[in-house]
Parts: sequence; structure tokens; C-alpha cells
Amino acid sequence: MPPRITPTRGISERVASGRGARVPLVTGTGGAPPEALRRELRSVLIPASRIRSRVGELGRRISADYAGRELVVVGLMNGTVVFLSDLIRQIRLPLSLEFLRATSYRDSTRPGLLTITRTPPVELGGRHVLVVDDILDTGRTLDTVLRRLRRLGPASLRTCVLLDKPERRERPAIADYVGFRIPDVFVVGYGLDLAGRHRNLPYVAIAIPPSGSGGRV
Repeated sequence: MPPRITPTRGISERVASGRGARVPLVTGTGGAPPEALRRELRSVLIPASRIRSRVGELGRRISADYAGRELVVVGLMNGTVVFLSDLIRQIRLPLSLEFLRATSYRDSTRPGLLTITRTPPVELGGRHVLVVDDILDTGRTLDTVLRRLRRLGPASLRTCVLLDKPERRERPAIADYVGFRIPDVFVVGYGLDLAGRHRNLPYVAIAIPPSGSGGRV
């Protein structure tokens, strides 16, 4: 059974690690999912309107931090596609877009061996690189990806994630830009899936994962 969440509808804020920015800490539910989805979803954690607002804030921060420079954005497939497409449209800079595939699930619910099956085909040496992912969970994926990209000699290497779940961290991975910090619950929507389903939801919801399934990495 998924962990119980304190029933509050608000979103509080606390200071993010490392960069001094304030990151929304989601502490409760944002409403009920449609009746057709009740069998797999418990509640809406982050409504679509709040996501849109926060993605705009992230885009403005990234634009300010990289002002006067050209950016290479590297998205991690597949879960980041929705977040990534919205985010880059809020970045007011010249940028190029590349993709990297890091696979860590056998069936999208049970963690498996982490493998990187596709790397950016462009030269990243001496360039400013921003890695974008949907969720920072145990930190294994982000840590592995950053180790691989650092070998390519970028001028700078930062990370941006939509969701951060610090309670599950196994490796000391910290994102430079964070959309929301969330408790240790299994979430879907806005690109995140449950066995391939629910990526198209416009909000982030708490899901009821199959018995025995694990978290993300």
C-alpha cells in the first residue's frame, strides 16, 4: 500500500540545497483524479496549473544563469519528454537539443540494471551542458549519466529535474534546478509512467503501483 500523506492541499516552500533558490515542497494532494483512473491513481499531487507556473519559473532562472552563452540541453528519454518540451520553450537563449537514453527498469515498475544505450552524437567538449530529467529518486541514474558526460569535457555541467524525492537517495546526487520536492510516493503523469501508462496526464498523480514493485532510480 502506498505511504499515507498528510491531507493538506497547500504547497509550502523550503530552501534548496546548493544554489540558494526556493523549491516548492509538495506536502499533500491537489484533488481527486477522474473516475476512469481511480483504480490506479490515488490522488492528484501537483495540478497542471502549478506545473505550468513552476516550469516558467525554471525557464526564467536558467535563462538568467546562462545569459550570453549558448546551451546544450540533454534530455533523458523517455520520461522527461513532456517536461523537457515545455521547459525549453521557456528558455530565452540559443540552444541545441540532444537526447540520452538511460534504461533502468524491466517493466517500468521494477528497477533493473542501469544501462546507457544512447549518448549525444554531438561534441560536448568546451560547451555548457544542462541535463534534464523527470525525477531524481535514488540518484543512481543521474550519478551515472553525469560521470559519463564529465569524461567529454564540457565547460560546465548542470542538471534540472521536475521532481526530487530526497528520502530515497542512495547516491549523493543533487540537481541544480528542481521543480518540486515530493515525499516518498510512486508518481505518474506529465511524462512519468506506470508500466507504460499515464505519461500523457497533464498533472502529477500518486499511483497505486502493482504489488512488489519498486521505485525509480
